Amino acid sequence: MSDDSAVATTVTAPADVVGSIRKYVAAEGGSAKAVLQAAGDAGVRITLVGGSNGVLGDRVVRDMATAEAVIDAVEGLEKAEWDRDLTSSATVSPSHWRKMAGWVAGQKRFPKARNRKIVD
Repeated sequence: MSDDSAVATTVTAPADVVGSIRKYVAAEGGSAKAVLQAAGDAGVRITLVGGSNGVLGDRVVRDMATAEAVIDAVEGLEKAEWDRDLTSSATVSPSHWRKMAGWVAGQKRFPKARNRKIVD
């Protein structure tokens, strides 16, 4: 194959995602770390951990190339992996805990586990 047949495709970062992450980074003192995680058909989740307060944030984009383009487009945003230092610096707000808990957050009584016979 010749070099002429290779076509370079350029991936552009979505303007709305870049804009919201820039605001987030500015609110966090100008720096943040981003962990990229594949989320199946939904795309790639960009989980953000703020530099000054460690507040969590996230956005979802369609693929890994787009996620990389977002990181390149936002100044002060650094690609990272989950490790001990990053997880210990993350601060989860009470509203975020409730959001992650979903329907369980407001429950007073819980159903018995379906796998109870296996566990007992």
